[in-house]
Amino acid sequence: MSYQNGILKADRRVFLGRSAVGLLGSIAVSWLTQRNANASGSIGATGLHHAPTAERIVCLFQNGGPSQMDLFDEKPELVRLNGKPYPGQNKVETLSPSASGNLLGSPFRFWPRGECGMRLSEIIPHIAGIADEISLVRSMTTESVCHETALRIAHSGHPLATDRPSFGSWLSYGLGSGNQDLPAFVVLPDPGGLPINGTLNWSSGWLPAQHQGTPFSIGNSSVPVLNLRTPDRLAGQARARQLQLVLQLNREHASRFPENTDLEARLHDFETAARMQSAVPGAVDLNQETRDTRQLYGLDCPATQAYGTRCLLARRLIERGVRFVGVYLKDQPWDTHADNASATRKVAAGIDQPSAALVRDLKQRGLLDSTLVVWMGEFGRTPVSQGANGRDHSRRGFSLWLAGGGIKSGYVHGATDEFGYESVTEIVTMHDLHATLLHALGLDHQRLAFDHEGRAEKLTDPDLTRANVIRKLLV
Repeated sequence: MSYQNGILKADRRVFLGRSAVGLLGSIAVSWLTQRNANASGSIGATGLHHAPTAERIVCLFQNGGPSQMDLFDEKPELVRLNGKPYPGQNKVETLSPSASGNLLGSPFRFWPRGECGMRLSEIIPHIAGIADEISLVRSMTTESVCHETALRIAHSGHPLATDRPSFGSWLSYGLGSGNQDLPAFVVLPDPGGLPINGTLNWSSGWLPAQHQGTPFSIGNSSVPVLNLRTPDRLAGQARARQLQLVLQLNREHASRFPENTDLEARLHDFETAARMQSAVPGAVDLNQETRDTRQLYGLDCPATQAYGTRCLLARRLIERGVRFVGVYLKDQPWDTHADNASATRKVAAGIDQPSAALVRDLKQRGLLDSTLVVWMGEFGRTPVSQGANGRDHSRRGFSLWLAGGGIKSGYVHGATDEFGYESVTEIVTMHDLHATLLHALGLDHQRLAFDHEGRAEKLTDPDLTRANVIRKLLV
């Protein structure tokens, strides 16, 4: 060990490694010198490949696998043969084959809704009320009936249990943020807990760390982002001198090790965090919203308050330039292995009004044309019962809907068989969905790539599967 400029070299390395909290706010020194030059927001690594129809995405992820035949995909034949053995040549593929029973019809009525006449379930009256705004895809498929694997496919495009970049991270990497004071990718988890797979759902994988989703803690409005505030004990000139020292040390370290992209990513993160100290409080202050808006999202009702709060916050974030907002549920509430009808009705009661409110609110504010809303789960449910009245996982056919951002409105795409088990026309894979969403954002899924260990990695990996832009979903 030796001293240089009064600083022990070994201690310098320790200081650099442990100064994460101390950097917050401190890095504002460098930020202030660059603010005017970057007023339009951060720029992504690739930029647009073609003219986009959307600028941002809100993904309302429905963890657990919503039952398509109880919500979006009416099957009269399934109801007629309720309780009878499944007549198909092959058994229904399930997660628990020994628990598979007879056909289980939906107890819910379906009605034609909107001018388009889209038939939707009685338990989602608010989503049914925006039928003319959405594209309903009834022919989705995925590659696994296991939650963890299906979630990895839905988020990163890959089934393997490795840490790979999520969709929001790819957007952040490709396009950057529309507001330099906020992250490009924000996550709004349930204040009660994380979904299955936890933070892997919004991981940046081997992309630079600044592209990882930033969780906002909605359950604690005074501290929406952990470790963001400057400690009260550090203030005044002492704080300013500390910041200047940290900036000097990091610049010196970065110049000595230009290949250290992790350091560059951390510096970027700290600079963003410094700017967030002033931007976040206003972004999450729902008291600025009118009473009518709060009621629109169901904030006055205990059943919808938690989800409505996150949907409203998602709107506030995207109108401030956040590129991708993911709204998540705790655990997997749509996983209705027992008493499917009651469980599905209960979850629908909590998410129906806020989901529709987001679309309505975006439209009335003139933001829906530039914002793509995605309502999806990792897979669907079986047409046969599990136990007496539950439904098991099904990957072969399920539903999701899209709205805004150049997506057709009042449109139904594809179909499943007469029991809602298998997609049979205009089939859409998760990889097709990814390619289509990227296309709407102005990115070519075949060109959006990152050099990782000598390989041009992509969200839609051509070595694993073929992905196609579903043109019929686009205006």
